[in-house]
Amino acid sequence: MTAASGGRSGRRPGRSGTREAILDAARVRFAEVGFDRASIRSIATAAGVDPALVHHYFGTKQQLLTAALDIPADPAIIRNAILAAPDEVLGETVVRTVVGIWDSPIGVQAVAAFRSLLGGGEPALARTFLLEVALKDVRRRVDSPPGTGAERVVLAASQLIGVLITRKVLEVEPIASMTVDELAARVGPTVQRYLTGELP
Repeated sequence: MTAASGGRSGRRPGRSGTREAILDAARVRFAEVGFDRASIRSIATAAGVDPALVHHYFGTKQQLLTAALDIPADPAIIRNAILAAPDEVLGETVVRTVVGIWDSPIGVQAVAAFRSLLGGGEPALARTFLLEVALKDVRRRVDSPPGTGAERVVLAASQLIGVLITRKVLEVEPIASMTVDELAARVGPTVQRYLTGELP
């Protein structure tokens, strides 16, 4: 029995149509309530599909958000590198990991996604991805004194966004041609201060 004949929601006809319906529903739901509060079930209901189809097409909720933003980089790469880094080199590790992704083969699509966001794409989704997924573990880790974690990661993110624009969008020298290690050595201490130093 098909959906058109009054059957229950399930597999939509046409693979691409189902995938796009899920992505559209996910973008709306993530933007409305954020990553943590958006459930796979609520996204599936909005898309008119079974929750199992969401997992079939996208895997985890984190992977669904990444797909909704059209970002090819797996945020787990950033999170795992940061989890393994000692506190005293946290800033340098963040810079090296993030810039390393931009400079990798998937970096072209990542930068294209960022350009789209700058052009009026999905700012609410981008904030959700940045604060609730990619930097969530960092926020908890640097929340000292308590309540400053969110401010610290936003300050650090602002520095990284500036580097991204300078290096990949405007291509300003010498930042555009610096090695990852050079950038990590120069920008890392500033990010470190934002994350673990004293805030005025």
